[in-house]
Amino acid sequence: MSAHCQLTGAQPGFGNRISHSHRRTSRRFDPNVQRKRYWLPSEGRYVRLVLSAKAIKTVDVIGIEAAVARIRGRGVKV
Repeated sequence: MSAHCQLTGAQPGFGNRISHSHRRTSRRFDPNVQRKRYWLPSEGRYVRLVLSAKAIKTVDVIGIEAAVARIRGRGVKV
């Protein structure tokens, strides 16, 4: 599963690990993404989305219909 949120577009950030001796090596900060299944009443089917924890809370507030409309507006197939 790629670390990419379908609703917010959150993707990995990059930085450095810094050891005790202050040597730097590359590292990656992945967003907290989860696979979540929602019932979409307008289409009479379930949709499985890859969402960050923040996006899951957003879906709870705006509703699944509005969230799917936003995702499709970004050009992502649902």
